[in-house]
Amino acid sequence: MNLVGEIIIAVVILVGIAGIILPVLPGVVIVFGAILVWAIFEGTSTGWIVFLIATGFLVATGILQYTWPGRSLREAGVPMRSIVIGLIAAVIGFFVIPVIGLFIGFIGGTFLAESARVRRPEAAWNATVQATKAVLVSTLIQLLGALAAAVTWALGAWVL
Repeated sequence: MNLVGEIIIAVVILVGIAGIILPVLPGVVIVFGAILVWAIFEGTSTGWIVFLIATGFLVATGILQYTWPGRSLREAGVPMRSIVIGLIAAVIGFFVIPVIGLFIGFIGGTFLAESARVRRPEAAWNATVQATKAVLVSTLIQLLGALAAAVTWALGAWVL
């Protein structure tokens, strides 16, 4: 692939990583797709090996991002329903107050869902803190997987 093509792939990977940090775009899918397109255009065994390694990072962290925080939420007694309500409120908050509304909406929605469930503000707040930590850990795991895939691609593009 020529230099312009690799610069385009790099920009698309950066957009994917930004989509993980501010979840407006499907970041992991974008990173995966960019590396796949690169491997197709490279058409070499090294390109496909880079793609497989990057895919391994994305799949492994994709599994880990749901299992590890999910276990801590179950241990804390926070039901998935509260998380879903928080995520719905986050999406609404994003459009009401751009960018920061995402975080305000998630925390507010989770707190309201937990308040309705447990009927004690301090217990609802503790559950909200646990849910927020779990979402942050999940995002960090996803980000680390995308960064590992991006570094793998960069090394592969440098070699080829």
